[in-house]
Amino acid sequence: MAFENEAQKLHDALITCKVPEISKAVDEAHAAGMPATEIINTLGGSMSEVGVLFERGKLFLPHVLSAAAGMKKAMETLNDELSAGSTGTEVKASAVMGTVEGDVHDIGKSICSTMLQCAGFDVHDLGRDVPLGKFVDECKAGCTFCGMSALMTTTMVQMKTVIENLKNEGIRDKVTVMVGGAPITQGFCDKIGADIYGESASETTRKAQDVLGA
Repeated sequence: MAFENEAQKLHDALITCKVPEISKAVDEAHAAGMPATEIINTLGGSMSEVGVLFERGKLFLPHVLSAAAGMKKAMETLNDELSAGSTGTEVKASAVMGTVEGDVHDIGKSICSTMLQCAGFDVHDLGRDVPLGKFVDECKAGCTFCGMSALMTTTMVQMKTVIENLKNEGIRDKVTVMVGGAPITQGFCDKIGADIYGESASETTRKAQDVLGA
């Protein structure tokens, strides 16, 4: 596997949740010729692992926030190459992303937004605790993908409401609905009539690309 050593170093650095270590690993991987998109994908997978460790009580919120800050800095460092990689390439699709109303967890959603951007999507990230009407408004304005995240069982039901609202507006068949988050399952996705369930940001991105035949 190409850049296997660099990928391991990126993973190990991200898991330390220390921004300087993450930045150092990013710089070394970049200097070794590892593509920017591959660096971000590797960090994204490791960030998902940080999320799992947090949920299990192995890491605490300051660790998660520090890891997220390290990934954000990596995006800034690699921004020129990421932008150059998309120069002259038509945007594949527009996607609205957000954590549903009543839920303030957005780390997984933010990673997914980043990975979708790297894959050529025009991402409208609304952040967390997003009023349900805003998802519909973005879709009415042209977004053909709607990504919703929830980390609490009390808020996951909001996803079904958004889907019903899309139907009421007559645009449900024009929008690919993506759902994810710790309590979400493929069964729940099917039950509410969503199109894509992603257990991880990379899986969601891959499935979204598959819809476009990318």
